[in-house]
Amino acid sequence: MVFSLTRADGHLISTDPARLDLELVHHWLSTDAYWALGRDRAVTDRAFAGSLPFGVYRPEDGRQVAVARVVTDGATFAWLCDVYVDRATRGRGLGGWLVGAARDHLAELGVLRILLITNDAHQVYAREGFTPLDVPERWMILDRRPPVTPVTGKEQSGGTPLTVEA
Repeated sequence: MVFSLTRADGHLISTDPARLDLELVHHWLSTDAYWALGRDRAVTDRAFAGSLPFGVYRPEDGRQVAVARVVTDGATFAWLCDVYVDRATRGRGLGGWLVGAARDHLAELGVLRILLITNDAHQVYAREGFTPLDVPERWMILDRRPPVTPVTGKEQSGGTPLTVEA
């Protein structure tokens, strides 16, 4: 069943996968999202096909302006990922609204635990009730991703890794 929610200003959130502009989503993620730089289009397509997608669409023309996806069993656990708001629409509260809508929809399904990882948006998630892990030493990860450069998102080719200093 498709979930949807409309904000007072007319922006719409929908979980209808048919509404997703996957070409645009892939462009955002593969060129501007630090965690997905260089991601292949086929990987984006498979990732969204196997997830619960949340798209945000602007009222004037229905163009997609934000996205998130949730990997979940629909009963006990969810992983919130690929949260992205188009640069041109940032600063309007759409990211927090999107995260809150996903959180609330998952609660309606009975999902009581949602995890995510972020390097730079802790405040957005904290406003929506997310907190750091209480006991991080209890969690484990198996990460088989190859090391990538933070600039290109491409695999590093031997030698000294490329670093970016602030």
